[in-house]
Amino acid sequence: MGNTKERRSLMVSTVMVFFFFNTNHHQVMSCPDQTTNCTDQDRKLLEFPLNLEYLEAEFFLFGALGFGLDKVAPNLTMGGPSPIGAQKAKLDPLTRDIVLQFAWQEVGHLRAIKKTVTGFARPLLDLSIKSFAKVMDDAFGRKLVPPFNPYANSYNYLIASYLVPYVGLTGYVGANPKLQCPDSRKLVAGLLGVESGQDAVIRTMLYARATHMVHPYGITVAAFTDRISRLRNKLGKMGVKDEGLVVPKAMGAEGQVAGNVLVGDMLSLAFDRTPEEILRIVYGSGNERVPGGFYPKGADGEIAKSYLV
Repeated sequence: MGNTKERRSLMVSTVMVFFFFNTNHHQVMSCPDQTTNCTDQDRKLLEFPLNLEYLEAEFFLFGALGFGLDKVAPNLTMGGPSPIGAQKAKLDPLTRDIVLQFAWQEVGHLRAIKKTVTGFARPLLDLSIKSFAKVMDDAFGRKLVPPFNPYANSYNYLIASYLVPYVGLTGYVGANPKLQCPDSRKLVAGLLGVESGQDAVIRTMLYARATHMVHPYGITVAAFTDRISRLRNKLGKMGVKDEGLVVPKAMGAEGQVAGNVLVGDMLSLAFDRTPEEILRIVYGSGNERVPGGFYPKGADGEIAKSYLV
């Protein structure tokens, strides 16, 4: 009789432990809250960066090779229009080598995102000399003469490249804490790592030339980066989230250095941006509802489209 009670007690305990383990295991392996909401939230945040990845891929491919996704990976465009005004840049061998590496990395980023979400067709991109010249004119508050040409030489191209990966990486920093699924966070961490690396390389190459006078403007490379960063802060409308290559010592790391080869906040942590801030910057309008700049017809994806209705 005693043995029967012990066996029953052992069986009940075993069932309870098994049930408790399975319940908690299911909770750990599932996304928080409802899976549907998790997937939908992540989908919107993961598809939005495609806008910037398309831009970077086309700018770097054309800069290094003279052609873009239509030739190297037409399936990734999903039939979207070819970019306006993109062309091969006059680059020295080292710069071209690095830009070409960036270009193929961006193709990989497009593939990675589209393996996770369906995404959308390449939006219309304006990568013309006129488009970049307007950004520089806005940054300096006057028309540069002659108009700034990003494709003219390696200095100009690197300065133009300063415009690109950093905006994307701040978007990834901003998206990461909002993602609910582990696979989504893993993807964004991987994208952020490479985008940060690209930005670091660009900033380092420019920092090595910080005092170089950009011909024919008589303006240093460092001054160009400072003006571009100030413009992005102004358009983003959320305070200082962008800094040039040289800053007042008090704004440098731990208030100890003026050199600013990597930009960060008071604790040297990366700044974050929301999709709305990014749209204000890449449109050049300071308004997520007013397209323009590099996206003459607006960006795509559910988040961007919600402001164009």
